[in-house]
Amino acid sequence: MKNNRYDAIIVGTGVAGLFTALSLPCNCNILMVTKEEADISDSYLAQGGISTLLEPEDFDVYFEDTLKAGRYQNNPESVQEMILSSNDVIRRLLEYGVDFDKTSEGDFEYTREGGHSEYRILHHQDVTGKEIVEKLLKEVKTRSNITIQEYTTMIDLLIQEGACIGIAAKTKEKLLCFYANAVFLATGGVGGIFKNSTNFSQITGDGIALALRHNIEVTNMNYIQIHPTVLYSKRKGRRFLISESVRGEGAILLNEEGKRFVNELLPRDLLTQAIHKEMERYQVDYVYLSMENISKDKILRHFPNIYARCKEEGYDALTDLIPVTPAQHYLMGGIKTDINGTTSMKHLYAVGETACNGVHGANRLASNSLLESLVFARNAANHYVLMHAGTCLEEGYVEVSLEKYMNQDDWEAINKQLILEEIKRKDKEFYDAWC
Repeated sequence: MKNNRYDAIIVGTGVAGLFTALSLPCNCNILMVTKEEADISDSYLAQGGISTLLEPEDFDVYFEDTLKAGRYQNNPESVQEMILSSNDVIRRLLEYGVDFDKTSEGDFEYTREGGHSEYRILHHQDVTGKEIVEKLLKEVKTRSNITIQEYTTMIDLLIQEGACIGIAAKTKEKLLCFYANAVFLATGGVGGIFKNSTNFSQITGDGIALALRHNIEVTNMNYIQIHPTVLYSKRKGRRFLISESVRGEGAILLNEEGKRFVNELLPRDLLTQAIHKEMERYQVDYVYLSMENISKDKILRHFPNIYARCKEEGYDALTDLIPVTPAQHYLMGGIKTDINGTTSMKHLYAVGETACNGVHGANRLASNSLLESLVFARNAANHYVLMHAGTCLEEGYVEVSLEKYMNQDDWEAINKQLILEEIKRKDKEFYDAWC
C-alpha cells in the first residue's frame, strides 16, 4: 500500500488475527504483521479442541460450566455471546476446510475436558490449533487485499488526538511507521515473560505493555492460568502441554506412592492447587499421569502428538507413568474490551488472549480459548465495518521520531517490567509464587 497506509492493521497471526482478517470485507486493504513466521503462534499449539453448543438445550449447562470454572467472575453478556455464536464460527471453519475428527459412522467425535459436564469439544487429533491455523492461513493467503509481513515487531502505537492511527514497527532491516483507520491487537498473552510456560518465548504481551504505556484501560492482569499438566523436563525452553482431553478420556493422576489423589476433571485452577499440594507433601517437582485406562488405539489415534513427544523424553505413554507438573499457560485478563473488541482508545481493537471482555472470569474453562478468539474477532471486524467502512485516513498524520526505538532491548525490558508490576500490584501472592 502506498506510503504504508492501510484500511486496517492486524498485529498477530494467530486464530484471532487471522479470523479478524477473514471477517473484514474483501475491499478492505489489510496489513498483518507478526514477529516470526505467520504460522508460529500460541493458537497453533492448542491441543484439546474447540467447544461448541451441542443443541439449544445444552446452553444452560454450558453457561454454568463456564461461570463455575471462572469462579463466577465472568461477564455474563460475553459468555452468552460466545456460546450462542459457536455454531456460526464452526460453520465457517468447516467452509475453510477445517477437518474435525469423526466417528466411524461419520458423525463428529466430541470429547470432554476438565470442568465440562458434557462431551461438547470438537477436535482434530491432539493438534486442533494447528489444523485451524493452517486452514485459516491458507485462506488468508488467497486474499489479494491482505498483506502479511513476517519478522516484523510492533514497537509502539501511533496516536493522534486520542485515537490510534497506526503502529511503529521494526523489520529485520529498519524501523517503519504504518498507518490505518484502525489497529487490531492480536498479540497473544504473556507467557514469554515467565520462566516456565507452555507459550512460545516471543509471546511477551506486547499489546498489553503498550496499553499500559499509553494509559489504555487494562484489567484483571492477575487472572493468569497455570495449566496443571505439562510434561516435566529439565530441558530449557517452552513446556509441552499434555491436553486436558487426555484426562477427559480417562487418564488419572498418581502421587509418589502410586495412589490417585484427586478428581482429574476439576477446573484447572483447583486441579493445579491439588497437584501443587501433593508435590509439596512429597518434596518433588512432579506427579504422575497414567493413561492405562485409555485403549492403545485411542491413544495412538487421538493423541499421536502427545505420544510422540513423551517418547522423545523417554516415556512410553502406553505403559509408563508420565511425570507432569504445572506451568503458566493462559491470560484471562488483558486490554479491557466490550464484546465488539473496542478498547478505551478510539480506533483501537483488541482480540484473542490480548483482550479481556470478561468471558473467562478468573479461570478459563478448557477449550473455550479458540472459540472465544474466533467469536470476538468476528465481532470486532463487524464493528469496524459498521464504524469505519468507506472512510479514508486523513492526509495529516503525526510525525514520529523513531530514534527512541533504536535500542529495542531496553524498550522490551521496560515493557516486561510494566506487565510484571501490574501483575504484582493486582496479586502479590501470585506474583511471588509464579513470577
